[in-house]
Amino acid sequence: MSEENKSEEEVKVNEKQVEEKQDNIDPKQQEIDDITDRYKRVLAEFENFKKRSQKERELLYNSILSDVIESILPVVDNLENAVKVETEDTKYKEGIELVLKQLKDVLQSKGIEEIKTVGETFDPNLHEAVSSVEDESKGEKEIIEEYRKGYKIGNRVIRHSMVVVAN
Repeated sequence: MSEENKSEEEVKVNEKQVEEKQDNIDPKQQEIDDITDRYKRVLAEFENFKKRSQKERELLYNSILSDVIESILPVVDNLENAVKVETEDTKYKEGIELVLKQLKDVLQSKGIEEIKTVGETFDPNLHEAVSSVEDESKGEKEIIEEYRKGYKIGNRVIRHSMVVVAN
């Protein structure tokens, strides 16, 4: 056999080997692409799961906190009423004021806010109207008096404010 024929045969053999390797590479590459795609999907699902779990934990925390705070609010009301009472014992009154301030600081540290009332426009999502009066000097649906303070955490109302509304 001549060297030229050997060379042509070697080229043909090499071409066949390259084609066989490419045929082997294509399924492997397809498999790698499939695995990569599945990995990306699982990773995205996991990220969504983490976000959803975080939101659920926050909602659960706020719900439990609201329930606990709701049971403490009558104590806050009684302390506020005790501060309003006139007494000759100033140390006693200062003690009540300090306890009330401390309790309000704890509520504030947990994200509990008082709902604004007097001078605000009546909002049924925040306020509970217990009375209505006609007063031309006041605006439409303006709150003129507060019977009981309301509280909220974030956008969630723990207890509605009991108010008197004008007009």
